[in-house]
Amino acid sequence: MKNKKIRIFLGFAVLILVLNHIFGWSSYVGNLDNLKILENMLEKNLVLAMLIYVCITIVGCVVLALPGVTFAIAAGLLFGPVLGTICCSVATVIGAMLAFIVGRFFLKDSIKPMVMKNKYLKKWLFDETGTNEIVVLMITRLVPVFPYNLQNFAYGITDIRFSTYSVYSFIFMLPGTAMYTVGTAGFAGKENRILYIGVALAIAVIVIGGGAFLNKRYIKEEQGKDDEV
Repeated sequence: MKNKKIRIFLGFAVLILVLNHIFGWSSYVGNLDNLKILENMLEKNLVLAMLIYVCITIVGCVVLALPGVTFAIAAGLLFGPVLGTICCSVATVIGAMLAFIVGRFFLKDSIKPMVMKNKYLKKWLFDETGTNEIVVLMITRLVPVFPYNLQNFAYGITDIRFSTYSVYSFIFMLPGTAMYTVGTAGFAGKENRILYIGVALAIAVIVIGGGAFLNKRYIKEEQGKDDEV
């Protein structure tokens, strides 16, 4: 059964890659010039424009594996710093939750036994006490070691609770999202430009500094301890 699940997953992945290559979905969705449709819709129906943006972002991140920064920039251009951050955060978290569910259903039974063989991954991802779960989420969301799209599927093979994953993913992804949406709104707009750019730079310093600290404090320090042992 577990081998059947992973074959189904790989089959869908290959099918999407082939269709994407033929029809060029990634190029179209990832092209910010195509935002004009939503721009025209904003004045007529803001809620509908937001819903379409959320759906496009979910499909782009989960199905087409496009980088989330593309949609954060789009949100900043379309909706401004505050509403853009909210829309992008909601969309990317929903996408992360869906990818998690797919990973847990199709990949966990097959991939988990292989991952458990690595002592580092076993220690951090399958800690029986559960104390490492939030730390790992915080590190991987703030330190750009692995692409978010792969992370979302990968967390599905761990034992972390869906509710814990969802809530803390939202919290730890929010600063990075705000950095791009607020910064984009600052560069693209004429009002409060200096304020928005300043806020984006401040968030960037916090995110980069926090990521560097976490990387040193947990990853490198723990590897050093294991090497001594």
